[in-house]
Amino acid sequence: MGGVDKLDHEVAGLPLLAHAVAAIAAAPEVRAIVIVAAADRVDRIRSAAWLPAAVRTVVAGGTRRQDSVAAGLAALDGLNGEGGTGVDPVVLVHDGARPLVDPALVSRVAGAAATHGAAIPVVPLTETLKRLDGERIVQTIAREGLATAQTPQGVRRSILRVALERFPADGAETWTDEAALLEACRIAVHALPGDPSNLKVTLPGDLARVEAVFDARLGTVRMDRTAAGIGSGATRIGLGQDSHSFGPGSPLALGGIAIDRAPRLSGHSDGDVVLHAIADAMLGAAGLGDLGRLFPAGPETPRGIASSELLAEVVRRTTAAGLVVANVDVTIVAARPRLAASLPAMGRRVAELLGVEPATVNVKASTGNLAGMEGAGRGITALATVTLVASG
Repeated sequence: MGGVDKLDHEVAGLPLLAHAVAAIAAAPEVRAIVIVAAADRVDRIRSAAWLPAAVRTVVAGGTRRQDSVAAGLAALDGLNGEGGTGVDPVVLVHDGARPLVDPALVSRVAGAAATHGAAIPVVPLTETLKRLDGERIVQTIAREGLATAQTPQGVRRSILRVALERFPADGAETWTDEAALLEACRIAVHALPGDPSNLKVTLPGDLARVEAVFDARLGTVRMDRTAAGIGSGATRIGLGQDSHSFGPGSPLALGGIAIDRAPRLSGHSDGDVVLHAIADAMLGAAGLGDLGRLFPAGPETPRGIASSELLAEVVRRTTAAGLVVANVDVTIVAARPRLAASLPAMGRRVAELLGVEPATVNVKASTGNLAGMEGAGRGITALATVTLVASG
């Protein structure tokens, strides 16, 4: 993070950690919370005005995640029955750097862990994976069956104790999450669908994405808009359209996801017409030109560049201009492939890339009624309308 203490970074008037704790506390299944922090932060957090009533104590953690989890478990054991209902309650472990977790996801993890013994939320990989040797690609890794793990991760307390007895927290092995510890003990872990918007703040750019989400939620933007000529309460609407014919190779990049067994679209980038249309609509609404001027199809733009990278730059520029996304509506015109089953995943992925709630994005499709290039099955067109808002 370049020296930035992400957990203390203020978002919407509160530190990042406060938002993560509040989201966990909002889940009705949560009976008690123990915050595990660095030793030099404990007293400061204990006296924080933002602590919800569910927080029973704040304790010092260790140098590794497993050390901190063990400290938190010991603190829960000392709460005289407040750590959950029943004789074997579920323990949830959540990253303080995940402030956007939905309380509904917390509830689902708790329920799945109660049923299966242990459960974690996962998000399937949508990008093609490459193994690198320096700057050289040496292998393409099949992404089928692969997913990224999120938190909270849930496990019945008795099961977690058994795992920690077999592999004590102060042992030589290092576990990157609780699921890895349970896997080493051959304890089954149930996987349930995670939430793409439940991002973990790791890089400085992640802070900007979190800020944009809270700005949109609260109807406020913290940026100074005077230089951009954008008044308080302004609403701007942009239209974007992009078309590409099918080319050789696969998979099809569309709406930020990869659709296997479908031909890719030709173009200087990966050809994702949905992300291109959204980016152009955002630039138009903000009065910042168009995507072609920003990323010309020449040597200055790497061939085959992922459209998600192009959109990320557009998000950065519109955010700097004091504007946040309030609504995105996309229509895809394509006779092939059949897209109905992929539309929800596209909506979630677009929302993730824009740093907004999934409900902000609507993606729909039309077959083109046998008209034009799209109706003949020779290519795909996407049309996007984006509403950007600014408020003081």
